Amino acid sequence: MLRQENFTEIVLRHAAELPDKEAFVFLPDSTPGAVARQLTYAALDAEARRIASWLQRHSAAGERVLLLYPSGLEFVKAFVGCLYAGAVAVPAPLPGDQDNQSARLTGILRDAGVRAVLTDSAGEPAVSAWLRESGATGVRVLAVDDPAQGDAAAWTRPRLTADSLAFLQYTSGSTSEPKGVMVSHRNLIANEQAISRALGTHEGTRMGCWLPAYHDMGLIGHILNPLYVGGSAALMSPVSFLMRPARWLQMITDHRVTVSGSPNFGYDLCLRRVTDEQLATLDLSSWEHACNGAEPVRSETVRAFTERFAQAGFRPESFCPCYGMAETTLLVSGVPAGRAPVHRTVDAAALEQGRLDDAPPGDGTRTLVGSGEVAPDDFTVKIVDPDSRAERPEGHVGEIWAKGASVAAGYWNRPRTNAQVFDAGIVSPAGTDPGWLRTGDLGAMDAGQLYVTGRLKEMILINGRNIYPHDVEREVQGLHPAFRGGAGAAFSVDDGEEHLVLVQEFRRGAAQDPAALCAEVRDRVRREFQASCSVVLVRPATVRKTTSGKIRRTLMRQLLLEDRLAVVHQDLDRRVADLAAGPMATPVG
Repeated sequence: MLRQENFTEIVLRHAAELPDKEAFVFLPDSTPGAVARQLTYAALDAEARRIASWLQRHSAAGERVLLLYPSGLEFVKAFVGCLYAGAVAVPAPLPGDQDNQSARLTGILRDAGVRAVLTDSAGEPAVSAWLRESGATGVRVLAVDDPAQGDAAAWTRPRLTADSLAFLQYTSGSTSEPKGVMVSHRNLIANEQAISRALGTHEGTRMGCWLPAYHDMGLIGHILNPLYVGGSAALMSPVSFLMRPARWLQMITDHRVTVSGSPNFGYDLCLRRVTDEQLATLDLSSWEHACNGAEPVRSETVRAFTERFAQAGFRPESFCPCYGMAETTLLVSGVPAGRAPVHRTVDAAALEQGRLDDAPPGDGTRTLVGSGEVAPDDFTVKIVDPDSRAERPEGHVGEIWAKGASVAAGYWNRPRTNAQVFDAGIVSPAGTDPGWLRTGDLGAMDAGQLYVTGRLKEMILINGRNIYPHDVEREVQGLHPAFRGGAGAAFSVDDGEEHLVLVQEFRRGAAQDPAALCAEVRDRVRREFQASCSVVLVRPATVRKTTSGKIRRTLMRQLLLEDRLAVVHQDLDRRVADLAAGPMATPVG
């Protein structure tokens, strides 16, 4: 265990002890002439000192510094430069990378009170133009790949404590507007220790990552953990992975990666698009921990991936479903090393009533994947009734509440929200136990396993039954080939009573009748969930997602009600049609 009080000292120690060791290698895409770029601990240290000196000279120590980069090593240098300067890094996507990204980025700029922006030479003109358009004044911009900027010899060691802020991690906003989680050095060290304990990471660990560097799973799990233990990481861009998923697995093969993770959709993408010819070239025997988190873990994905890639050396016990969030820095629970994931088949009707009951023979079941165990040295987790705030018994669903050194102090400049979210109290006959984080996630503890069942704000209540939106989405996506590979968003609209709606992407073929597809969906949902479902069919890439791939169901509801969806075909209940702002297709019922 490392005893340094702040993360900066840990990086400085490894730079001094492991100067010639490769810290990171960034792998290029298929661009002709592109080569892999390496960064040793000594080179990272030198660049971080140079960047930090510029930040210190411009009075950015202790201030928020926005990091806007494409995928690559420049982000890593800039982030560590902020640590060396005692500045508070604010990682974010480049403006224009995603729908509504510029507006979201402007919100982050203003919310954080950014003093400076770090980027690269290629991105500096666009970043400067965005700053002008946003009306920002007094914000300096530095292209850190210009070696003339800053002087490593002028750097001075920052005065930091465990409670100094290391960075602001802006949440992805899947159910609400993004908020900046205040991650202190104490929080960061505690969670890196938790990750190392769960995954057994050490100096010999080789990480592999395609996730965005501004995503908490990418940053904390794959970039900062190697720096914490003195390990190394191979990095590639998300675009490279999405264009050709086999590149991720080839990276694991070529660089003998031991730890690499992805949200569930990444494993699904490999199942759909990695060919048998590509599979024959892979060797995944080095892959000790295939972390699966950031969205619901699907049992069928875990089983199918394990079976398909076994011939490449992938082992069942390598799969590591895990649970975490920005508010806990990252990891809360994970499957212990050497154990295969736990699949629990439960009665669907009982689950809708908030219980994990063993499934009877026949239909009406749901299979959950355990998100592993909670290490008592790292966290205390309770399952709590969100209304009464009383603890729920084992095997019963409630809101997941957490305590531990990794839990952040709160959101930047949100004192009222922080009191509600980060200082909640569990009520019992003995009194109120304060200081709990309300995660907003629903789940249950059973036999030591944490099962995450959904998001509290996204739960759909129909006829007294709790319906999880991802269950509806998953059921429909397996219904017809036209839906496979397409995203869906299930949510409810309310006119005093909740009504279920599904917006589903589909690939239109000459022989497909959209009206018949809608009818098939409505029939399946009625049979499986005993609920009427309005169906909206849209083209691929219409369903909005966060930067980490989570479905933005709240936004999709808003787009439907404001008549801002490009609809191919829809089949709506009359009361749903009445709620929409614009003209709708002929309602039914």
